[in-house]
Amino acid sequence: MEDFADQMRVLQRECAWKREQTHTSLIPYVREEAEEVVEAIESGDPAALCDELGDLLLQVVIHAVIAEEAGDFTLDDVARGVIAKMERRNPHVFGDAVATDTAEVMRLWNAAKAAEKAEKAEKAGEQPRTS
Repeated sequence: MEDFADQMRVLQRECAWKREQTHTSLIPYVREEAEEVVEAIESGDPAALCDELGDLLLQVVIHAVIAEEAGDFTLDDVARGVIAKMERRNPHVFGDAVATDTAEVMRLWNAAKAAEKAEKAEKAGEQPRTS
């Protein structure tokens, strides 16, 4: 992954088109690549899915490189964030909670997600929404 990020950093420096891109200008490409992943899944073609996941990963990495250059966050920050999120939202795997079926797993996931939302709202000085 680091080699891929390094390649994207070089492209950001050396490619005029990539250098001009912003998070906003890349929105159509993120949407397009996500839709192509869905199409590949629906086709049942593992090679197509592998290819399209690579294209979607490209979008993640280019956004992370743009953010890194702006001093906002890095690809490592993205990875650390999603690892922490999976640990919080799967306490039946990474903690002491017990879930014996899918409904319990979803209840734990949704409770963790609601707690995250409430914490963000509290940090922002807002009242959490109940709906």
